[in-house]
Amino acid sequence: MSSRSIPDVIRETRPMIAIRNVVLALTLTLTGTTSMTHPSTAQAQAQSQAVSPTITGVMVVLTVKAGVTREQVMAVMPAEIRQTVQLYLSGKIRQWYSRGDGRGAVFLLDTKDVAEAHTIMDGLPLAKQDIMDHEYIAVGPLLPLGLLMANPERRQ
Repeated sequence: MSSRSIPDVIRETRPMIAIRNVVLALTLTLTGTTSMTHPSTAQAQAQSQAVSPTITGVMVVLTVKAGVTREQVMAVMPAEIRQTVQLYLSGKIRQWYSRGDGRGAVFLLDTKDVAEAHTIMDGLPLAKQDIMDHEYIAVGPLLPLGLLMANPERRQ
């Protein structure tokens, strides 16, 4: 039997687990990147899966428009906050964040398409006042994970 204690063995294996997870994440990311940079590969994969990407939400990046002052934004914020809280409580906003650069916010909406996200965001006071720009990004499960599940015998 080894003279090493169990905590010593655990400490030794944690870096290996972390390295394995990083390698797996990079592999999945690169597989997805290859699919995106080589249309023929992406098309072949899509045909073999016979499934289009699943949209589970829409990320909306809000940015204060150029020339809009802080005072203009703050004048609308009480109404904006009330309505966004109401959307959160009704399940339309799944997550929300402040942007690290201080120029706006990021919302993850629980919608199935960008059109529905537009409708939600257009109803908010900052949008009605034309104070913010909105970038809409449909999101869903990581596509390379589907590749792993499509060919389980290749993982062994």
